[in-house]
Amino acid sequence: MFDTMTLTKTVGALCGALLIFLMGNWAAETIYSMGGGHGDEHAQGYMIETGAEDDGEASAADEGPTFGELLLAADAGKGEKVFGKCKACHKLEKGENATGPYLYDVVGRPVDAAEGFGYSGALEAVAEVWTPKNLYDFLENPKGYAPGTTMGFAGLKKPKDRVNLIAYLDEVDGVKYVDPNAGAAEPAAEEAAAEPAVEEAAAEPAAEEAAAEPAAEEAAAEPSAEEGADFAAMVAAADIDAGKKVFRKCGACHKVEEGKNGAGPSLYGVVGRDIASVDGFKYSDALTGLEGEWTLDKLSAWLQNPRDFAAGNRMGFPGLKDEEDRANVIGYLQSVAN
Repeated sequence: MFDTMTLTKTVGALCGALLIFLMGNWAAETIYSMGGGHGDEHAQGYMIETGAEDDGEASAADEGPTFGELLLAADAGKGEKVFGKCKACHKLEKGENATGPYLYDVVGRPVDAAEGFGYSGALEAVAEVWTPKNLYDFLENPKGYAPGTTMGFAGLKKPKDRVNLIAYLDEVDGVKYVDPNAGAAEPAAEEAAAEPAVEEAAAEPAAEEAAAEPAAEEAAAEPSAEEGADFAAMVAAADIDAGKKVFRKCGACHKVEEGKNGAGPSLYGVVGRDIASVDGFKYSDALTGLEGEWTLDKLSAWLQNPRDFAAGNRMGFPGLKDEEDRANVIGYLQSVAN
């Protein structure tokens, strides 16, 4: 049985608890109230920027340097240090494959051109040539770029690391990569825009200096009889399959089907045909002003160094320094027409 004192204590406890609850509720409303007490207007304590109002400026600022700007500022010396992350699986010596294919001459070569290496097929499905841009995208996330690739490397997330590495790899073979389409998008006179960015790439030598300096052309284009005979013998013994692989460096601008022109003229039957004679292709005055045929010796001299052979031509291809490569690709072009 409860006595009077126990009942009084119980009622007092309940009243105290209710009072504490009411005071807590009042304090909470006072602290977190959204209105009243200080007028009806209130300013937000801080603002969360969404970028919705100045989307144009914000996005431009966030994008940072373009790929072209990054590549121009690339540091090959720093790229050599970055290569330390790759050398466990890749070698720089030509023909020396390891877990991955050798990286000699990788910038600008077809993606599956390392002889003796078994490719997965994933790379060939997404790219044809290892241009600097393709390498840049691939190195960021190999598996994202080419799903199914067997390359286990996680990627280089820093853009500067990627362009520095590409600049270093481009120096390994001693030949600077030149974009065959460089300058095609630049404003120019109508006549220049109508002419191809690449003229007779990897096949027909553009002798633009010849009109002004015939003596220099004759000296450059006509090697000795002994040298010509030696090179002709190399072409006769050419490895057609190897030449077909070398031709991949030319395939971006040239076709081997008869009458099918690209950025450059069709190379069907190029060996022994008249200069500037492909129907439907607009040649420059430098080529249309020349007479004669494209002999083996002229093709070899052109392929070795287009810039030196015909200074000032628009051909962006850096050349084939290996004489065997030149003989093989010419042998391949001969076989196409036979």
